[in-house]
Amino acid sequence: MPIPESQLEIWSHQGSITQSSNTYNTIKNVLEASTTPYAGKNFKVFLQGSYGNDTNIYAESDVDIVIRLDDCFYSDLGYLNEEEKAVYRLAYRDATYTYVDFKRDVLTVLINQYGSAVKTGDKAIAIDASGTRRKADVIVATQFRRYFKFSSSNDSKYAEGICFWNGKGERIANYPKQHSANLTSKHQNTSRWLKPMVRVFKNIRSRMADDGLIRADTAPSYFIEGLLYNVPNSKLAASYQDCVVNTLNWYREEAVKKDLVCANENYYLLRDGHLTCWTQVQCDAFVDAAVRLWNDW
Repeated sequence: MPIPESQLEIWSHQGSITQSSNTYNTIKNVLEASTTPYAGKNFKVFLQGSYGNDTNIYAESDVDIVIRLDDCFYSDLGYLNEEEKAVYRLAYRDATYTYVDFKRDVLTVLINQYGSAVKTGDKAIAIDASGTRRKADVIVATQFRRYFKFSSSNDSKYAEGICFWNGKGERIANYPKQHSANLTSKHQNTSRWLKPMVRVFKNIRSRMADDGLIRADTAPSYFIEGLLYNVPNSKLAASYQDCVVNTLNWYREEAVKKDLVCANENYYLLRDGHLTCWTQVQCDAFVDAAVRLWNDW
């Protein structure tokens, strides 16, 4: 039998808002304090991830925070011709205060404030939960630009994102602002069905992981958001049951897998060997397991 509409409706609810908001604002104030070593630099602090996109569920407790240095940036020049690349290289010089300096200073600020609760992870600086504070992940990043045109520093076209490095020294570039804006636009264009359905599928993932149908790391929240972003608007309507069935059937029978995009529309969703993409094997496993959960409920 299918998963009851009543259960799906429960799963559609948003997780903690007040504690997440308080956690974000408290850490933001720490990062933006006038006494930090980088106080005179140009930087921004903002949310990304499930809480920032209003797609968080009760099982997700992390608050994802980005602090991005804008006094220096890294670039993708792959879309420029050789003449444009040459002009670009003449226009800019190397920064004196770099990503390494910035991350060192941000880490010092957080340790001074939160002590042993701070731990450096592969991609982010984690701050453990304590009392009413939820667990937070702080990504230290710089501005990233994917250029499509460059005639001069005042005459260029680029997509602006963030970049940072993981523990292996691999650069990861992403576009959280575009991701969030595109999710919100599609949410509005689907009569506000998108974000509740993202939360439904995240809860389905949690249930499947608990039941041993998939590994816990098979379907990261970011990629579930990306998958739902590609579902045709007309299929997200009527009821939660209809939305689930329409989504699963669309992916299995209609979707052109190689053409699916991440919600930021700067990367394809399904590609092997890319740090910012989901593998099709994992996506297929997630969808197939969801079908089994639905049929065997």
